[in-house]
Amino acid sequence: MELSNQKKIVTLFKAAKTEFEEKKSVFIGFAAPVSSEDEAMAYLKAIRKEYPDATHHVWAYLMNDGALARYSDDGEPQGTAGVPVLEAIKKKAVTNAVVIVTRYFGGTLLGAGGLVRCYTRSAHEALEAAGIAVYEPFQAMTVSCTYSDYQKVVKELPGFYAIVDETRFEESVIIRIAIPGDLTERFELRMSELTNARIKIEKNGFRMERKPENSV
Repeated sequence: MELSNQKKIVTLFKAAKTEFEEKKSVFIGFAAPVSSEDEAMAYLKAIRKEYPDATHHVWAYLMNDGALARYSDDGEPQGTAGVPVLEAIKKKAVTNAVVIVTRYFGGTLLGAGGLVRCYTRSAHEALEAAGIAVYEPFQAMTVSCTYSDYQKVVKELPGFYAIVDETRFEESVIIRIAIPGDLTERFELRMSELTNARIKIEKNGFRMERKPENSV
C-alpha cells in the first residue's frame, strides 16, 4: 500500500462511560472507537441489552473523516438528541467514533433547550473520558545487522518511534520493526551511516499505528 494513500487518523483512545442527573432524569454517556458501521451497531446493541429498561438510547457515529455520519433521536423530539450528539463528535474532530446517550426519564420534562443541553453535555463528557488517539502510517521493515552493530542500532530505535515486533539472533541479528512513514528515508540514512553500510533493510508495506509514548 502506498504511503500517499494513507494519512493520520484521529479517533478515540478507549471506550468510556460517564453519568449525571438532571431533574431526576439520568443521562449515561458512552463513547468508543469503532472501525465500521457494524461495530458501531454492535456496541449500541450491547448497551441496549445492558440497559433494557432505559427510556431512550440516543446515538450517533462518524466514519471516514465525516464521509459517513448517522444518528438517531430514539423517540426524543426531533433535533434535540441525535443531532447534538453528532455535533459533539464533530466538534471533537475525531472519526471512527460512536457515542450513545442512554436516558432514564425522571418524570420532569426538560423542554427542547434542556434536552439539547443534556445530550450535548453527556456526549461531550463521554468523549472527554474516552480521550484521543492519533494513528499514522508506519513503514514495516526487516532490519538485518551484525552482532557488533546490534547495540548501536537498538539504541537509535526510540528516536525514530520504532515499534519492535520481533528480534531473532541467527547468523545476523534480524529485527522486525515499524516506524512512521515520513521518517523512513532519514532512518535508512542514519542506519547506513551508523554501520558503515553493513545493515540491510527490507521494506514490508505500511500499517496504521500510534507512536509509542516512551519514544523521544
